[in-house]
Amino acid sequence: MNTIVVTYLSYVCLSVMLTVWVAQTLHKNGRIFLVDVFHGNEALADSVNHLLVVGFYLINFGYVTLALKLGYQVETAQEGIEALSWKVGMVLIVLGTMHFFNLYVFTRIRRGSPRGRTVAYAGPENFRGFNDTAGEGE
Repeated sequence: MNTIVVTYLSYVCLSVMLTVWVAQTLHKNGRIFLVDVFHGNEALADSVNHLLVVGFYLINFGYVTLALKLGYQVETAQEGIEALSWKVGMVLIVLGTMHFFNLYVFTRIRRGSPRGRTVAYAGPENFRGFNDTAGEGE
């Protein structure tokens, strides 16, 4: 096998392993955060968590596939390692960017929710209808 094939295979293997590891970690540890964002609705949190993982895989595997081609010849092992380093580094940056974007979005959702806010409520005891004398003199 020549250097470019080894570089490509190494890139694909490392990228897939990193993507799967990050997705599993986010799925496992993100559940608690999502349950809080969705106010204890565990079914909704689990569903969104699963959909995020699917989207995460699609975007990352798509990126890894599109970024496979180097565009130049790799003749030596050193050039292969340098190309591999660049490619895997870009995958890590994409993974990190997606992670922080998701955190930002869900933090905004959590901050914008009415949870923890107090709302003035006038219950039925303070309601006066057409007969303003109702309940007086009792």
